[in-house]
Amino acid sequence: MARLLDSVRDERLSDPTPCPEYAVRELLAHLTDLSAAFRDAARKDLGPTTGTDPGAAVPVLRDDWRTVLPRRLGELAEAWRQPAAWQGDTQAGGVPLPAAVAGRVALNELLIHGWDLARATGQPYAPEEASLTVSYGLLAPAAESAADDGESGGLFGPPVPVPQSAPLLDRVIGLSGRRPDWRPGD
Repeated sequence: MARLLDSVRDERLSDPTPCPEYAVRELLAHLTDLSAAFRDAARKDLGPTTGTDPGAAVPVLRDDWRTVLPRRLGELAEAWRQPAAWQGDTQAGGVPLPAAVAGRVALNELLIHGWDLARATGQPYAPEEASLTVSYGLLAPAAESAADDGESGGLFGPPVPVPQSAPLLDRVIGLSGRRPDWRPGD
């Protein structure tokens, strides 16, 4: 994720992303906020960063995002490297959950939004297979459960059908409710 940030030019901040409600600037602001939230969730430092619903308001990009976001991503990674981060319970987005689940959700958020940012800014994106497997394991049961209940939504919206023969990244992106073939202007 951090490597993607270096290639985001200021003139791209208003460009669309696969998240219809976010331009690149709002996506970067969301990433800044969620990095702090999941960092604090790992540390069990519960408060405003972990207790706020990310959908409550459109995030606003800070002027210093080029230094703050990479720092927060590093802090997030370091926080989840601690064995205690994965134990007990925590909170993120105002939702109490087991810490081990929160860690997988954090990884999934970064993986999916990394894809969003790469697509929106025309950059290559190739997350590690292990990370994709974690995301798939998080998203697939929610999509299957919704389908079994006659609902259309997964964790992040209705999944987009993707053939089982497609690359794992495409299947994960489809489960997140995004079209793997999305391009700016779609």
